[in-house]
Amino acid sequence: MKIIHLTVLLLAITVSNVLASGIKKDNLLRVRTIGIASFDTLKGYEKYYTIPDENLNKYFSDKLDSMLKSWYVQNAFLLDSMELAEADTLKQTLPDSVYIQRLQSLQSAVSLSYNNTVKNFITMYTLRKPKQVAVMLGLANYYFPLFEESLAKYGLPMELKYLPIIESALNPGANSVASAVGLWQFMYSTGKMYKLEISTFVDERRDPVKATDAAVRYLRDLYNMYHDWHLVIAAYNCGPGTVNKAIKRSGDVKDYWKIYYNLPKETRGYVPAFIAANYVMNFYQSHNIFPKAPNFPIITDTLMVNDYLHFNQIAEIIGISVEQLRCLNPQYRRDIIPASKAKAYSLVLPQEEISAYLENESTIHDHRRAEFFPNNEIVNPQSKYASFDPNDIKGRDKISYNVKSGDNLAAVSSWFRVPASDIKFWNKMRKNYIKSGQRLTIYVPEGQGEYFSRFNKMSLNEKQKSLKKNPVTSPTPNMASAGKVVQVESSTATVENTTKLSEKSDQKVKKADSIPNQEFIVYTVRKGDNLWSITKKFPGSTNSQIMKANRLNSASSLQVGQKLKIRQGN
Repeated sequence: MKIIHLTVLLLAITVSNVLASGIKKDNLLRVRTIGIASFDTLKGYEKYYTIPDENLNKYFSDKLDSMLKSWYVQNAFLLDSMELAEADTLKQTLPDSVYIQRLQSLQSAVSLSYNNTVKNFITMYTLRKPKQVAVMLGLANYYFPLFEESLAKYGLPMELKYLPIIESALNPGANSVASAVGLWQFMYSTGKMYKLEISTFVDERRDPVKATDAAVRYLRDLYNMYHDWHLVIAAYNCGPGTVNKAIKRSGDVKDYWKIYYNLPKETRGYVPAFIAANYVMNFYQSHNIFPKAPNFPIITDTLMVNDYLHFNQIAEIIGISVEQLRCLNPQYRRDIIPASKAKAYSLVLPQEEISAYLENESTIHDHRRAEFFPNNEIVNPQSKYASFDPNDIKGRDKISYNVKSGDNLAAVSSWFRVPASDIKFWNKMRKNYIKSGQRLTIYVPEGQGEYFSRFNKMSLNEKQKSLKKNPVTSPTPNMASAGKVVQVESSTATVENTTKLSEKSDQKVKKADSIPNQEFIVYTVRKGDNLWSITKKFPGSTNSQIMKANRLNSASSLQVGQKLKIRQGN
């Protein structure tokens, strides 16, 4: 009984102190979610406290995880499950007064209110998803200057650049269950309203530049309607019609927190998530989170194209991967740029590839043109599956791989050193999507089946580390003996059973390459090969070395079935 009386007394004293400090009586409801222990932190911060106390993290956590599975993040950042698991063990929260003081220190045109719902999002970012935040900070170096330029152009607050964090986690390939697309998650109707092209070949909702301009114009129009940034952010998510209904049901009051419970549940999380994103992107260092820089440059440049162009034409001539082209140009839905003299389209390339493209522009456009654009018309190119040669699996080891949670096709392709298109053909897949528990059939070079079979028992971290190692080839009765050239018909993996080709064993090779005592293999060119992809299969080789050893005049002169001598060990 004494404990109960003491608690009541403390509560009465605390409430009296709060009232004496100048907080209005009706504001007591605004602090009810904080708890008695935190009342002493409220003086001067009462405007930051509001009624909502919900955990809506599940609506946004999945977006952070899906961002990690994008091709660019998987290949540029090379995150592993061990790294993420370590992040989940960090459990350190801060007093409410610290969060409040930090939010108050930000000079923002958007009111940065604070409540337990906001706190839940802050802890999601800083405690449970710090590695995802580190990746987003790395991506921000690429996207934020673009966002800031458009916001400055239309005179909107710079802090709105954090909106794509809660919309898509900075993933330009994001798709929602409601069919919203891209960094800014445009619906079809809204995209068309703001003149974004959405057609068979192009979806500009995925274009970072054009979608950003459209999104900022949309935000400007919403602000002219509501003159309240919280309502603007809510309307951006669920549409102005839904917000107008919530306002009507709340007695025509235009205050986000007063119409809060008349909004859809997911929309209720958007303003708190936005406030939390502002917090974490400004105070990440205080939580021992630091930007994770990608493993290859993200500095790009843009060219204009005025004729039909297929990504494979670019990839096979200058050596950039199709996957990277898709990442940098996500608006092209079928790997085709449908450009013409009447309407040019943009092409974004890594800055270091710009010169190679310009020097080979005519060659790129001519390369396999009749195949991709028969009769000079845009048609959906013939499926790669139809042109696949079944003989490619002869003499190869067949293995099965059980897909694990977090795997994606690009990662599996890199681990097993085989093209993703081959995996799709072998498994009769029409899309790039794979799911946990799925069994994939994969063909690897002869003698390497035992090595790659072990991948079923490896962790993600171990498989990522395998990329730096050469596959181990088991001895087989048919393995070429020492002193002979090894024939490699269609392997896309690094070949271990390469033997030394001495000057005595092959005088022709010695004549073709003046450097003695080197290791050579003979590789048979297959459909879709180019010099860049071949050098990736044989570490140590370079384009110029292959061209010199085989007396090739140009990178585009390769023919299917052609035998190439490749020197290794450099």
